[in-house]
Amino acid sequence: MDRLSDDDLALLLLIRCFERKLLALFEQGELNGTTHTCLGQEYIPVALRTLLREDDWVFSNHRGHGHYLARFEDPEGLLAEIMGRKGAVCEGVGGSQHLKRDRYLSTGVQGQSLPVAAGVALRLKRHEPGVLACAYVGDGTWGEGAVYEALNLAALWRLPLLVVVEHNGIAQSTPTALQLAGTIEGRARAFGVEHHRIGVPDIPVIRAGLAPLVERVRTDPGPLVVEFATHRLGPHSKGDDTRPPDFPRTDWYAAYRAAHPVQSATIEEAARTRIDRIAAEVAARPPAVWTAA
Repeated sequence: MDRLSDDDLALLLLIRCFERKLLALFEQGELNGTTHTCLGQEYIPVALRTLLREDDWVFSNHRGHGHYLARFEDPEGLLAEIMGRKGAVCEGVGGSQHLKRDRYLSTGVQGQSLPVAAGVALRLKRHEPGVLACAYVGDGTWGEGAVYEALNLAALWRLPLLVVVEHNGIAQSTPTALQLAGTIEGRARAFGVEHHRIGVPDIPVIRAGLAPLVERVRTDPGPLVVEFATHRLGPHSKGDDTRPPDFPRTDWYAAYRAAHPVQSATIEEAARTRIDRIAAEVAARPPAVWTAA
């Protein structure tokens, strides 16, 4: 694998160390509720980071910590939100899955974001040309009717909508082959929506291939579905991994670390130290207090 910039690798490993810390905090009884880590999928939002603008809208999902951190690089605010501590992004009422900050929203409801993103994209087309709405979904979300209603209108109205599919081969506990007839590409093209598939975790290659396609969404509005063939390393949530031992779990970082050991070790240690410090500091804060607007 080609060497990444220190900035890209630092963000990738910040996300990874953050997710590992969450799992450790759950094991220690320091967190309640649930959380869905993106271990193994970190490169997707990091690759898109330079292709999205500050005025673009981003709609995330239940597995959205990496999306948020790639957008804002704010592990303090996100951890405070999950722990219900002062300084939380949404004063502790959103938790792991439901965040609102500027033009970023996440939801744990499958399929909910696409109709909303399509509506926002319609407004952007009318009032903010050149700005797009980006919605992250999983392969399991293609079992929701709202996906097809949104794609239908996005295609008819030529909306600036970027749909990013993180296809990790399993929807909670159901392998794709048992819940998806046909292909995501076939379903997108049935609406006349352009589809682009990415099967490598190589960030420079991803950006080079996507840059002109994303620019086309901005300048010649029309939806684009980008499907990442990826792997989820961790459980669906914090401890409910039902996959058989031979289920594919390829780790991009294992290959990268083998190719670039010195850079990886140095930056990973810095990321781990930073997250450990943040976790200790956030845990010492008083509880967040929600105030009605």
